Amino acid sequence: MMRRRAMLLGLASLAACTSPTPELFTLAAVPGPPRRLWARSVELRRIGLAGYLDRPEIVRAAADYRVTVASNQRWGEPLGGMLDRVFTEDLVERLPGTAVFTEAGAISTAPDLVLELDVMRFDTDASGMVVLLAQVAARRADARAAAHAETVRLTATPASAATRDLVAAMSTALGALADRVATLLAAA
Repeated sequence: MMRRRAMLLGLASLAACTSPTPELFTLAAVPGPPRRLWARSVELRRIGLAGYLDRPEIVRAAADYRVTVASNQRWGEPLGGMLDRVFTEDLVERLPGTAVFTEAGAISTAPDLVLELDVMRFDTDASGMVVLLAQVAARRADARAAAHAETVRLTATPASAATRDLVAAMSTALGALADRVATLLAAA
């Protein structure tokens, strides 16, 4: 009887030590203004991602030489793959009549335009604003000339400090980047 009671107490203490199931979040595509391109297809190369962002936990801030992550709140899929997927969805929304596909996807064809994106920062600053800092390059697939490249810094304000609102603001910033990229592609 004593052994059984000790075993039950041990199991109860183990159950108390387990962490709760994490909350999972995903970025979402947002609507944007359509732009017509001459190109029939655009290939988005695998998006480059700063190493400090490449983790399951949601990075809330990187300041004062420290990275702050959301406790028990994680991305529902690896952030790099999610950026590829959601940014492609954002571009499909903005580029009607143009096939947009990712380098890492199952579909491939000879593209008219090639798009490269490197995300250097995607977190909040000291004031709580989401900051998206990225380098973008676009070129004709058959061009020997250098790609048109630019650095883009965008911000978005979360509605509150809740992680859900942070992720919504991040989705908004990513959509604003898609707006800029659609304009860049139209000029390529």
